[in-house]
Amino acid sequence: MNRLEVARMVDHTVLKPETTSLDVIALCAEAEALAVYSVCVSPTFVLTARENLSAQIAVATVCGFPSGKHETSIKAAEARLSVDQGADEIDMVIDIGQAYAGNWTAIEQDVDAVRAATASAVLKVILETAALDDEQIRQACLAAQRAGADFVKTSTGFHPSGGASVHAVQVMHATVGGTLGIKASGGIKTWDQACVLIDAGATRLGLSGTRAVLDGAS
Repeated sequence: MNRLEVARMVDHTVLKPETTSLDVIALCAEAEALAVYSVCVSPTFVLTARENLSAQIAVATVCGFPSGKHETSIKAAEARLSVDQGADEIDMVIDIGQAYAGNWTAIEQDVDAVRAATASAVLKVILETAALDDEQIRQACLAAQRAGADFVKTSTGFHPSGGASVHAVQVMHATVGGTLGIKASGGIKTWDQACVLIDAGATRLGLSGTRAVLDGAS
């Protein structure tokens, strides 16, 4: 793939707690210059992002982030508010404790509630794959699929177990590839790493160092 094709797969991301509105405005300017697919910002910056982007670039935000340990009703309300403020895409975090417990019905219900609250917005479900085994990844993907998600996503980028891996993306692709999109996110720092993840089945990339990754294109 060439630089522009990869750029159009990128959610250009800033989610650090210390982020300011000026940081988001700068992110949006860089997103326009790099011709990425979207920016991904914290919920408090959805309006700022929407006001500083052309219609060609989507606004994504997060929900239940980063732990997933929020009541389902709170996740749904947070997502609904973000959509009302102009978010095109929602990246929600599952409760990975429910995955450890094998409680797939609870995960499905969690995703379903956010899906119902977000109407036509694109819904991505963050699984925190580095903290799960292969079967847990598979079952979480299937629960997200049953609940009407559009994407499954590897990672928040905040969990100590790590971020995206080629193996996790391969498991996700083998489970729901061709039906759901697959977003690789967390720790992607080079062009070669991005391309390997795309080859494994990723259809979207979450990057904070987008320019550095794209500058690695040959």
